[in-house]
Amino acid sequence: MFVATLIAAGKLTDEVVREAIDRLDMTGHDVGAPHWLDEHDAADIYFQGSLVSARSELAKMDHGALDVVVQPMGDRAKKLIIADMDSTMITVECIDELADYAGLKDQVAAITKRAMTGELDFRAALEERVALLGGMSEGVLAECRYERVKLTRGARTLVQTMKAHGAHSVLVTGGFTAFAGPVGEAIGFDKVVANELVIKDGMLTGKVAEPIVDKDAKLATLTAEAAKLGLPLAATLAVGDGANDIPMITSAGLGIGYRPHPAAEEAADAAIRHHDLTALLWAQGYPRRSWVLG
Repeated sequence: MFVATLIAAGKLTDEVVREAIDRLDMTGHDVGAPHWLDEHDAADIYFQGSLVSARSELAKMDHGALDVVVQPMGDRAKKLIIADMDSTMITVECIDELADYAGLKDQVAAITKRAMTGELDFRAALEERVALLGGMSEGVLAECRYERVKLTRGARTLVQTMKAHGAHSVLVTGGFTAFAGPVGEAIGFDKVVANELVIKDGMLTGKVAEPIVDKDAKLATLTAEAAKLGLPLAATLAVGDGANDIPMITSAGLGIGYRPHPAAEEAADAAIRHHDLTALLWAQGYPRRSWVLG
């Protein structure tokens, strides 16, 4: 049994739900009656058939603000969330914003974009960008965090609601502890895994401490945390936006691309392009009345 969750906050109509049912029916799926999670916001359609075919068919729906998540029914409410930070749990890429204080934002952002799309090796791109920040005062880290870093809408509600329903939460990022620690605390993550900038005499040295958190480390975090909790990977959710997130996204029970770059979108089970992070609560079957608002 599978479930397709249609999400269009405030704009989901009976006609759109009916179109989804008709599309599934016409492509050979055995479709049940729809169930509203929250009227005009999100609805579930249960069906039997082909997961791949259903995802392909429902992806053809063109209603502007519609996000669709199609997945197996089993282990739908996940017990472990592994989340990327930059451009996922927060609205910016911290290293790009930090570079702006050195007048290097355009140069660093261009490298970041190529790394996130998979054109550049993440480790090499990270070391190149951090080297450009050598000589920057340590105090700029806190200044940048205060002035530039904003939580993505729905981030705290997503994590707090999952925790209230028994889930464990880990923020894992190729970004830096100076940002990830406070962000993780503000959202309520149980654990934070991030890179550490090397600082000497109050100045950034232009180096990153080993071991570097890259795509392999993100995947290792997912598998290690699931094993520690005695969970199958089917009971996990991973969310991110870039190529560095692909291994954890493809290995999790539900892999979500949030406003993703093309490579991450192609790898993900579903992409959230229009809504905030609370879409992942509807995807797990949580109606709004069960949310812990953050």
